Amino acid sequence: MMNRQDVRSCPASIERIVTLTVNGRSHTLRLDTRVTLLDALRDRLGLVGTKKGCDQGACGACTVHLDGRRVLACLTLAAQAEGRAVTTIEGVRDADGPHPVQRAFMEHDGFQCGFCTPGQIMSAVALMAEGRAGSDAEIREFMSGNLCRCGAYPNIVAAIREAAARGGHDARL
Repeated sequence: MMNRQDVRSCPASIERIVTLTVNGRSHTLRLDTRVTLLDALRDRLGLVGTKKGCDQGACGACTVHLDGRRVLACLTLAAQAEGRAVTTIEGVRDADGPHPVQRAFMEHDGFQCGFCTPGQIMSAVALMAEGRAGSDAEIREFMSGNLCRCGAYPNIVAAIREAAARGGHDARL
């Protein structure tokens, strides 16, 4: 059991050098080991497309891809992403313009206020790559971790359905 003396001798934080590969670019940062991937992306790298919603993993606004799989950046420590490929909304576009999911969201008005849109798009791209866009019910089920306060769900489902129909269930990340 720790006594008062032991607690005072413990460092308040521990920093380490972390190299993150974000959207194909390498970034070396000195970070407190408790810094989340979300905070590193937004506060240290200036990539503010990934949103901080609830900061508790309940809303999906902070969804990014880590090695091609969707994760909640607010629940992922930045150090856990070292040596792995991080893709944010800023990196999801095609060389010739918006990603097919981004285009479908625009065509179907899959956003209203736009706050949840980056997380919705990142989840939609991943769900298509996972082969989980076979029906509206399946889309709703696998998008259920992404909340939209404006209630644009029918438009979001329509956008994903169209993007999946255009690009197939194995649409690239």
